[in-house]
Amino acid sequence: MANRIKFHLDEHVDPDIGKALRRHGINVTSTNEAGLRTYNDHAHLEFIQSEGRVVVTHDADFLRYARQVQNHPGIAYCQMETRSLGEIIRRLILIYEVLTPEEIIGRVEFL
Repeated sequence: MANRIKFHLDEHVDPDIGKALRRHGINVTSTNEAGLRTYNDHAHLEFIQSEGRVVVTHDADFLRYARQVQNHPGIAYCQMETRSLGEIIRRLILIYEVLTPEEIIGRVEFL
């Protein structure tokens, strides 16, 4: 299936998550790779919108954004330190395997 979800890891998401997702062939960027370190949430939102990437975040500000904007590319949210890295990785892989980019538009998936 050529049309697959792409992820973007927010600034405080452990980079090992990105490494694990890449080992599974998943397209993922990080805040550092995108040159967005220390930029505000608005810059991150512009990036995910322009790239069509689901943001993986611990930042509750993205939940407020999701209530205001219905057509965002998707948010995968996990409150900091409530899940192990393995759990987060498994849940992101599941999202990748069962949803298309079109199906996750405007959705928040709680990990």
